Amino acid sequence: MATEKLVLIKEADLTNNCPECFNQDLKLTFYQKHRFGKLFHKVTGEVSNQIICNKCGSDIYPAKWTDDIERIFGYYKKMVQPEKTSLKLKPLFYVLILILIVLVASAVYLFKEGIIQF
Repeated sequence: MATEKLVLIKEADLTNNCPECFNQDLKLTFYQKHRFGKLFHKVTGEVSNQIICNKCGSDIYPAKWTDDIERIFGYYKKMVQPEKTSLKLKPLFYVLILILIVLVASAVYLFKEGIIQF
């Protein structure tokens, strides 16, 4: 079973007013989703974001964003450069493929020698 992890790409402190407590201490973070399995490590192109007020601790959802927050968010979104999507195979995958090739080759050899009959 593959596990998913959000990896931090960029973090920025904003000086916009919080819609909840009107404090000027917000934090904008961008995350990229990575999937880890026993045989692979996949970097997806899925980027998510989160804005949190450092004083009241509330999440600021897009429905509550002011025009200033939207402009700043657009600016930082252009600056974010996520990793390229990729698939990296782990050594266990290569070991299993090698074992499979050896098993098939030995079965073909034994069949040709007449030791095994199908």
